[in-house]
Amino acid sequence: MSELIKKLSECVEFGKVDKNSPFPPQMKGQDGAFELTEQALKEGIGSQDILEEALVPAMDRVGRKFSENKIFVPQMLMSAKAMGAAMVVLKPYFISGDIKTKGTFVIGTVFGDLHDIGKNLVAMMIEGSGWSVIDLGVDVSSDKFVETIKENPGAVVGLSALLTTTMVNMEEVTNAIKEASPETKVTIGGAPVNDDFCKKIGADNYSPDPQGVVEWLNKLAS
Repeated sequence: MSELIKKLSECVEFGKVDKNSPFPPQMKGQDGAFELTEQALKEGIGSQDILEEALVPAMDRVGRKFSENKIFVPQMLMSAKAMGAAMVVLKPYFISGDIKTKGTFVIGTVFGDLHDIGKNLVAMMIEGSGWSVIDLGVDVSSDKFVETIKENPGAVVGLSALLTTTMVNMEEVTNAIKEASPETKVTIGGAPVNDDFCKKIGADNYSPDPQGVVEWLNKLAS
């Protein structure tokens, strides 16, 4: 692994977004994920290699540390932000087809619920593991999910809810998706939901944390 790829991977793991970012303190004044991604491209490192050798392993380490309670939401958000900065530079390569993705993941917080931190973390982790992500935002209707699936055949869907009053809406959304496209896989997550609820509403997967969703998706893609 080149020194540049190693440094970029560390920036993402520890949440160093760009040169002006004061976080983490031990990397203050150093180039961050944004500058190092630009530099890697200028030095002829392929966009796919940057994704697979720097970003994906970094986000994998972040996900594992989060699952093991070695880091918490603030650190994870900074890592996601650093990954997002690298992705801004790589975005044209996704659009041109130079970077091959593992598939498309559609995610949204179900209608009636406006919470998005958990959803955003999952979206960033999944994008960082090499998937193309369509984030529909919050308060997303069943119709919007169905319409997006029709526009993106073969996509996998993630539903989020943070309240006991809105988690029940996951059942309506899941039913609408399965009715329109029986083969579409649906994963659910959020504080009030669990595996029993997942089975009850006919969804395909429940994960208590972002890393679990990433591992399930990667099994689907393999």
